[in-house]
Amino acid sequence: MLTRQAIDSGEYLDHFDSLPNLWTKDRIESSLAETMRSRPTGTDDVWIFAYGSLMWNPMVHFDRKQVATLHGWHRSFCLRMDIGRASPEMPGRMLALESGGHAHGVALKLARATMEQELGLIWIREMVLGSYQPTWASVTLDNVTETHAIAFVANTSRDQYAADSCVSTVAPLVARASGKFGSNAEYLFKLHAALKEYGLQDSYIDELAGEIQRISPCRA
Repeated sequence: MLTRQAIDSGEYLDHFDSLPNLWTKDRIESSLAETMRSRPTGTDDVWIFAYGSLMWNPMVHFDRKQVATLHGWHRSFCLRMDIGRASPEMPGRMLALESGGHAHGVALKLARATMEQELGLIWIREMVLGSYQPTWASVTLDNVTETHAIAFVANTSRDQYAADSCVSTVAPLVARASGKFGSNAEYLFKLHAALKEYGLQDSYIDELAGEIQRISPCRA
């Protein structure tokens, strides 16, 4: 499981050294600065919308956590992956958000005193491949408060983006892919379990988990 120490030590970035077009620390920091400059007017707190591994392994320190609904985006295994939980011999898919619909997840509010450090860790974790586009998006917290949160959505201009993310296409890839960080299926089933733990549901994830259990029972 990814840890703060792996990012702080540089071990996490070293894992991706063999890949072309790897984002440098300078480019990652520039992306963070640009995102913060575009912070919506009147947004006092900084929330991160967790919809994948941030739900069960947030790794960062936060001040508050609330179930939330993200508006205008939905989960999609639309990013090609051949490292991490996959390999060139067994490519898989990475989770992202695509435009349209909504997604239920968890909003993490960063403490102002440590916000800069925590954002730096999140950016290294999420932006090393440049596969995401950090976006301020509308969310409704479970106490009905409406605010904005940073969501890491699919960067559709990158080579990793795959427009076909339907269950029949994605399931066989996720079912067999595996790499240094574990199996692609393990990621999916951890997400499925995390959604249940928070009392949430995503029909796409439900269907994908069911199909992988059908075609590869040993992965369940």
